[in-house]
Amino acid sequence: MNFELCASMMCANYGHLKREVKQLEKGGIDSFHIDIMDGRYVANYAMSLTDLRCIRSLTDKPLDVHLMIEHPNTHIDLFLRNLRKGDTVYIHPEAEYHPSTTLQKVIDAGMVPGIAINPGTSVEYVYEMFRIVDKVLVMSVNPGNAGQMYLPYVAEKYEKLFPLKKKMGIKLYWDGACGADKIKTFAPKGVDGFVLGTTLLFGKNRPYGDVLKDIRNLNI
Repeated sequence: MNFELCASMMCANYGHLKREVKQLEKGGIDSFHIDIMDGRYVANYAMSLTDLRCIRSLTDKPLDVHLMIEHPNTHIDLFLRNLRKGDTVYIHPEAEYHPSTTLQKVIDAGMVPGIAINPGTSVEYVYEMFRIVDKVLVMSVNPGNAGQMYLPYVAEKYEKLFPLKKKMGIKLYWDGACGADKIKTFAPKGVDGFVLGTTLLFGKNRPYGDVLKDIRNLNI
């Protein structure tokens, strides 16, 4: 079964960032997930525009940029000019007065438009956005910090989303507390990709290639 694996780079070792990127790339990661936080939309700061530029310069793999910031339309051009065509940009619809305007800028720049859905955000609230995005990042934890516990009621949200995949032409991605059990359960149901952080990928004292190989060889 094919599914994408995305490395959550806020969990990487920043003392050796170039080595981390190269080892993940060599190990077979599909993309690099970049979490940008402003300390207001979420009560934390994570990666910066400088981190994004650095990682973009180190790899030809796609970047998935997750903007956890207020009013992303104000700053979207800063990010778009530092990305390549085909990279993904996720916004949170609640963070913008007119999210479709921001998403159109992403589309016009040749990037892949996406939205991120918080655990407390209903599918119905963002339904119309599915008509203009290609990817939907479903948060299984509250956004803002790594290492949080999985919120089991998110599983019901996925059950609402699976029938919409074909109708709306969207791909579904899992973000937060992603263990092997979640991949084994939700990949067969229709989740297209998983963001990997401290639960499964980072801090395991094993080569990334070995970890990623084990994930791809899960008995699904």
